Amino acid sequence: MRKLLTSSLLLACSSISTSAAASECGAVTIADMNWNSATLIANIDRFILEHGYDCDAELVPGDTMPTGAAMIEKGKPDIAPEFWSNAMKPALDKGVEEGRVHYAGVTLSDGGEEGFWIPAYMVEKDPTLATIAGIKANAKLFKHPEDPSKSAFMGCPAGWNCQISTSQLFDALHLADSGFDLIDPGSGAGLSGSIAKAYERKEAWLGYYWAPTAVLGKYKMVKVDFGSGVDEKHFKECITQNDCLTPKPTMYPPSAVDSVVTEEFAKRAPQVLSYLSSRSFTNAQMNTLLAWMEDEQAEGEYAVEYFLKNHEDTWTKWVDVSTANKIKKALAEL
Repeated sequence: MRKLLTSSLLLACSSISTSAAASECGAVTIADMNWNSATLIANIDRFILEHGYDCDAELVPGDTMPTGAAMIEKGKPDIAPEFWSNAMKPALDKGVEEGRVHYAGVTLSDGGEEGFWIPAYMVEKDPTLATIAGIKANAKLFKHPEDPSKSAFMGCPAGWNCQISTSQLFDALHLADSGFDLIDPGSGAGLSGSIAKAYERKEAWLGYYWAPTAVLGKYKMVKVDFGSGVDEKHFKECITQNDCLTPKPTMYPPSAVDSVVTEEFAKRAPQVLSYLSSRSFTNAQMNTLLAWMEDEQAEGEYAVEYFLKNHEDTWTKWVDVSTANKIKKALAEL
């Protein structure tokens, strides 16, 4: 009888502890960044937190620089699921030192890939175009849409973290001296649309892009070699800094893509922190998901159902059996 009572008490305490941990999660704000992989992951996190950890999860609009600053200075939002942390590494590291934010896990296990790209069909015709020297020597191929006296380089949209690095490398490579004009595409859709348009017409295109993306999965592109190698120190200390006046050529180093949370949330919801530390995608996995989203014209909230139902072998490794069963039950009720 004594053993039976002890066992019952332990089970009861365990149940209370689990419930308490779940209730501590409470209201959670998750940054929904303005690109597809980030909005997909944000929606996945919302579903798993709501149904697996009993959180009251809400998506809020986000973007790299303003979201990072808000988390450090104001303690909100609670979670940034896909944070390209090279964009503001010094500020984030300082925020960690001051106990304001916390690196929860690695979102993209391969890291993000950035660069200047041209269509593969151009390189197949002239292999020198895979180099920046070849690009400069053939600048007139890249016709400007508004000014025939200039060549077009499609940059990163204003307000995105990549705008700084793109602009700095444009200057470091002296592309303006070769007749190039740095064009703001206005939005992510404008940037990807310009690639699609060029591909459909087999026209010349040169500009910034990144992976994982559905675009680089759908359209075969070649990353231009600057002939510089990678100078990670200079990239961090100058290329990503708007006030650096002496940028030098360097290829983009692989970008750390992390899940960042506020320190307050990390302490409040350790079970969720454990999930975030396990939740990670390879670029191949993400490219496949993004291509599906594009083909089906699926928004993040609909892509979640597809992902959770068709990639159970992936996400069940991120959570314990009990949590996985709760998520499966919620899926069955959709």
